Amino acid sequence: MDRCVVLVDAGYLLGAAASLLAGEPSRSRITVDHTALIRGLRERAEQETERPLLRIYWFDGAPDRVPQPEHRRLRVMPRVTVRLGALTRSDGRWAQKGVDAAMHAELTELARNRACSDIVLVTGDGDLLPGLMSAKEHGVAVHLWAVQAADGDYNQSEDLVAEADERRVLDRAWITRAIRAKDLGICQPSAATRPDIAAILAAPLPESAPAERGHPHPHDPSAARNGVAAPGEREAPEQEASSTAGKAGVPTPKDLAGLRPPLGQPPQPQQVGATLRWSSDKGWLVRSGPGAGEPPETASLPTLAQLTSAEQRWADREEDITTVGGDPFEVGQVFARRWMERLPEEGHVATLSTLYPRIPHRIDGELLRYAARFGLLAHKDDQIDEHDRYAIRAGFWREIDVTAAAGSPPEEG
Repeated sequence: MDRCVVLVDAGYLLGAAASLLAGEPSRSRITVDHTALIRGLRERAEQETERPLLRIYWFDGAPDRVPQPEHRRLRVMPRVTVRLGALTRSDGRWAQKGVDAAMHAELTELARNRACSDIVLVTGDGDLLPGLMSAKEHGVAVHLWAVQAADGDYNQSEDLVAEADERRVLDRAWITRAIRAKDLGICQPSAATRPDIAAILAAPLPESAPAERGHPHPHDPSAARNGVAAPGEREAPEQEASSTAGKAGVPTPKDLAGLRPPLGQPPQPQQVGATLRWSSDKGWLVRSGPGAGEPPETASLPTLAQLTSAEQRWADREEDITTVGGDPFEVGQVFARRWMERLPEEGHVATLSTLYPRIPHRIDGELLRYAARFGLLAHKDDQIDEHDRYAIRAGFWREIDVTAAAGSPPEEG
């Protein structure tokens, strides 16, 4: 049959792309537009083989072979078939199991049944050499595609390269059409819309502030190293102290300081004394005793789950699979938009806006659980990356800001 088939080892393709664009092979360091990537693979395969595409097979690993959000989005795309191997964790690292065997079986079966005349392999694993040779013996032309190596050398098995009929390299320009490195800079609110918070974020690093009267700064890493607990805080574990001390460079919101003003009073960013947090009630409340309840200003805010019917839940899942790309900032925006659209009272948005930048604990936890559906937990020791959390919450607040600004009356000139 005069058709071409593309077999993609997703672990190789995305890992090599991460090495090229972000400097390390962690897939959590890149953002992938799967629609653009599949379209690019199809167009290039048809152009180079001069054959129409039969199908793209996407081979990847997943915990317990359970499809992740990206797999659910891929398998509803036309001409795409997803094949999953196991994703296991050993010595603190993730490893794919069964992916090579599945690719080998599909490769040999396609060639034996003469389902196509050309097969494009996007992989670097030498374990596929027997399958490649078998396909050639059945009269199939094998095209081997490589991702441009970060160090300029091969990132494929030399035996695989030697046996392929044709070899092409997916260079940086081609890769960046659908894949980009994540911006690990801090997701800060816009200074134009939030001058009060921008002033706090522009404050000097806590360790650069002078200590008063011989006492260490409440957030001075050296205090943790010397075993001195900050005033009003419990002593941090040794591991946490060492990790905090080792951080340098651009401060995160957690590193910066500012006081939460009393209700009804303007913020005072020049005062230092409490950690600025982007979420959670913890650390912001002066609790009168154990078991102190939720603050009254957040207790009335409903969660998205409380506002969502069974029909809406089904529609949300359908949208997540087919429309939402999974970028952390976008995920936060989608969650905020749904929450606001279903609120029974418009005043809830105004109430939440006054709490900026703190997201109430119940809503923040639900937001992060929603983000986990998009694979943001993968390869992260079951925790969302710190920078992704900032991006998720920044997207949430951006959507809240836009809605609050649209609903506010115009200023009098």
